[in-house]
Amino acid sequence: MFSQLHKLNMATSLCLLICLMPSMASAANWLILQGTEKNGTAGRAKVWGFIQGQFQQDFSTSHPTNDKFTPAKLIGPNLTSQNQININRARIGVRGTGMPIDSRINYFILSEFGNNGITGKLGRAKITDASMTFNHIPFARIRFGVFKYPGSEEGLQAIHVADYINFSTVSNQLMLERFPNDDNYVKNASGSGNTDTQKLGTSPSGLEKPIGAYRDVGIQLFDSYKHDEWEHSYALMMGNGNGLNYGDNNTNKTMYYYLSTERIFNGSGARRQGIKVYAWYQSGLRSYDTDFSYTKQDSIDGENNTTIGDVYKSANKTNYQQYKRRRMGAGFKFLKSGYRLSAEYLQGTGMIFLGPHKESFDVNKFGAAEGNGLEGTANGWYVDAGWRILKSNFELDLRYDKYNRLTGDKFETNFTTMTIGLQYFANKKSRLTFNYTHRSAVSANGVQGLEKNFEGLGGRLALSAIAIF
Repeated sequence: MFSQLHKLNMATSLCLLICLMPSMASAANWLILQGTEKNGTAGRAKVWGFIQGQFQQDFSTSHPTNDKFTPAKLIGPNLTSQNQININRARIGVRGTGMPIDSRINYFILSEFGNNGITGKLGRAKITDASMTFNHIPFARIRFGVFKYPGSEEGLQAIHVADYINFSTVSNQLMLERFPNDDNYVKNASGSGNTDTQKLGTSPSGLEKPIGAYRDVGIQLFDSYKHDEWEHSYALMMGNGNGLNYGDNNTNKTMYYYLSTERIFNGSGARRQGIKVYAWYQSGLRSYDTDFSYTKQDSIDGENNTTIGDVYKSANKTNYQQYKRRRMGAGFKFLKSGYRLSAEYLQGTGMIFLGPHKESFDVNKFGAAEGNGLEGTANGWYVDAGWRILKSNFELDLRYDKYNRLTGDKFETNFTTMTIGLQYFANKKSRLTFNYTHRSAVSANGVQGLEKNFEGLGGRLALSAIAIF
């Protein structure tokens, strides 16, 4: 743990050093952009949104012995094919102020109609944001509702201005939270009655709840302070720790802490030029059903209406244990005159996601000494660069990220991902994006089962079109 904190301190120190360099400037302030309205200029209701369509093709080969594809080799959120044309995001919202009653009260509402991890399992639209901000106290704005929690830049930034189609591996697995099913269960695909044949799932999409989408329901105290070219921001938030699942599933709360310092050169909004350095920390408890006394249930695959074997659900639905989930990180983002450079280091403890086919958050059966993501650790980082070609409408992008999952464990896996991108900005509101991603994953300890699962992991081509209105 000391070595991990040492790395985090080094990253923070590096960011602060860069911040003091006089030739650089600042990036977008997402706390203010998403949580407030401009004084005296915001209307009562502004309708806005965006649509994003995409095509993705995965070039991985199947498992060398069973000729099946692991989730990493399939296109989400459905995980049924290696290529897909999809409207993955279709969001519409309204934001504004409480004028003329009180212009110091802002609101923000956004709903999702696309096919993704928020709506895919449920198959229906979902409210992703619904918040109110009270701006009555100087340097202490109060925001209440469901909204993006302060944290990693990749998650906190608005998705419609993201420079890449898919999240980095470290952000996707470590920060894009997945939640255990309410009831523990086992599926026996052979139907023989042996409940230990397969633990927690035969489907690559066995998780039933929507992803967290970097959001939580809670109360946030935040603000920014400007002095000359500098802007300093902070956020303190208390949330349910249950993502987009509006109700709380335990009495514990998750705490979020965020600090940033920015040097502003020029511009405004989402693509303001400058440099921002930041650090963040979050900690809370998550509930997991640990009961393993089963009663037999019907065994129908709801998607295909086919028998998949006997299903055994836990008899006691209240046998939950609490597991600590901690995440922390630090980074910087630089944007000036068509050049972009950013980097971030992240680490986490507890509730380490191992794939949608591992609803137990465990490589083996629950309770095994090795491969237990409920109490495991992980860390990673990414570096991203972009260049607007000779101030044209084209931009070249390059991102490299590393993710070390279950560090120090027998089943530690090391992921390396590099994404090459090209963006064409048709105008300020519309663009086309091309990404090609090279991926590799290796077992740190040469575990044969892991090596075979990732053998043949290939590249991925992604094309995206987005329009903002």
